[in-house]
Amino acid sequence: MANEPQGDLALIGLAVMGQNLILNMNDHGYTVVAFNRTVSKVDDFLAKEAKGTKVIGAHSIAEMVSKL
Repeated sequence: MANEPQGDLALIGLAVMGQNLILNMNDHGYTVVAFNRTVSKVDDFLAKEAKGTKVIGAHSIAEMVSKL
């Protein structure tokens, strides 16, 4: 578990505003854990908009909390 990336904060919701907030925080040096109720949106966001960033995906609330 020591090798897992750790987030500075987490955000729930990957609609337009959530995605932009996450990318903005990433641009300002924060590592953000992203969660969405529809899990496929997390994978799509990481593969597209957040590709090459330090954004960490989570597929459950428990996983999100464990990555903080």
